[in-house]
Amino acid sequence: MSTQIEEQRETEEEVETEPEQESPGERRRAVKRERAAQREQEVEDALDEAEETVELKVFRYDPEVADKEEPRFDSFTVPYHKGMTVLDALIYARDVYDSSLTFRHSCRQAVCGSDALFVNGRQRLGCKTQMGDLEWPVRIEPLPHQDVVKDLVVDMEHFYEQMHAVEPYFDPDETPDGELEEQRQSPENREKIKLSTRCIWCGACMSSCNIAAGDNKYLGPAAINKAYRFAMDEREGESRKEERLRIVEQEHGVWRCQTQFSCTEVCPKDIPLTEHIQELKREAIKSNLKFW
Repeated sequence: MSTQIEEQRETEEEVETEPEQESPGERRRAVKRERAAQREQEVEDALDEAEETVELKVFRYDPEVADKEEPRFDSFTVPYHKGMTVLDALIYARDVYDSSLTFRHSCRQAVCGSDALFVNGRQRLGCKTQMGDLEWPVRIEPLPHQDVVKDLVVDMEHFYEQMHAVEPYFDPDETPDGELEEQRQSPENREKIKLSTRCIWCGACMSSCNIAAGDNKYLGPAAINKAYRFAMDEREGESRKEERLRIVEQEHGVWRCQTQFSCTEVCPKDIPLTEHIQELKREAIKSNLKFW
């Protein structure tokens, strides 16, 4: 009996002296803390090694998070290098400081139009705008006159609806007889509409337009430019051109434009939007003139 008691006591002592094991959750949290500390050190080293740094003041807003539903500006210090764009700086801030920072981007070559932003008080493409051309600190906001979804992302649904309202597709009266024969266009006509075809649907022009800001039904410069692209194409059918002109000469069409040139100034593809709107005005007048 005494032997059994002694063995039991020894077993209890071993259990008492055995160190407590970490739970899987505690181990994961410890790894995260270690990674965070390592990342902070890497950031400090990168900033110390950088010849120059730039401060970003970025608009933040998240209606789905209680602590972030009040709009504010967050500051991020980014190591600057020659050739850095606004988009490059935002990606660095997101990847290094705050993974919840939200903005749109895709091609990074000024083609997709997804990263239009309000930078230092002007509509610009993030991937096209050089940090070295801006005054520092750089203030980055979502496009004005658009509903903000989160941080720098705005709701583009209304803009797309206006673009589709002008029926932006080619509609000739006749097509070539040959199955593989293309519809020919003169070099002169191609030159006339060339700039209008550069639109990348970024929405910068719509955001800069004071008329669009006050009139939700106004087609806007981008949509009217799209109508111009087809109406002025010599391959467009005459009856279809008349229909398109009727769309743009409505109450909330070309006649709402007050020729402020703000859309032309901010267009990242250098499209003479205001000139195209004025030419459609002239075409609309001519189509309504009758001589008898």
